[in-house]
Amino acid sequence: MGGACQSDLILQTNSAIIPYYELRHRINYEMIPQHTASPLDRGRLFVLSGPSGVGKGSLLKALISYLPGVERSVSATTRAPRPGEQEGIDYHFLSREQFVEEIAENCFFEYAEYNRNYYGTPCKPVEALRARGFDVVLEIEVQGAQIVRSRTPDAVLIFVQPPSLAALEDRLRKRGTDSEERIAERLRIAEAELSCLPLYDYSVINDDFNQALDQLRAIVIAERCRIPHEVAS
Repeated sequence: MGGACQSDLILQTNSAIIPYYELRHRINYEMIPQHTASPLDRGRLFVLSGPSGVGKGSLLKALISYLPGVERSVSATTRAPRPGEQEGIDYHFLSREQFVEEIAENCFFEYAEYNRNYYGTPCKPVEALRARGFDVVLEIEVQGAQIVRSRTPDAVLIFVQPPSLAALEDRLRKRGTDSEERIAERLRIAEAELSCLPLYDYSVINDDFNQALDQLRAIVIAERCRIPHEVAS
């Protein structure tokens, strides 16, 4: 799925050729061509974690624009939408009651409660994209990342770090969406999350955005070149 610039990449449907950048947010999973000839063609599963305010969402959006063949899994959450966020693009926004019902119906690949809200990854879209050769990135918290690792040992876990807790505090204040109490709570959670760094495969320090993006892109490209153990043996 790699190689071409995103602006040059197109997908062929039965009726038309659609530029990839126009198609990205209206994918019909049934129309994506199959790429399942060998285990090497199955998409990889990446997990992107990091403290609130570290910039992991911005990095992921830039990665998707910069590197063809990468798709973001749209998570479900019970938190309220932030300004500019759109249903089905940024998150699936559910009530707490709806989320609990979907847990009971085993609809989530993983889920966790973080900062008093539920977050979860719906199963079907992830598997549909991977089966068709797309690399899928889950932007999830530390709890969910460990669930993914236990269920999918070949998942690649990436942790995005701030240059320091002081720098993270400055970013949270500049965001202007949280009270002093909530900022203090986020910083306490961030400190606990940073202690989980040894559980991850890669670390990216988001001090300079472009450099962090280059590192994230390099990780994905390197993993595409990795020979799966079952194939190598």
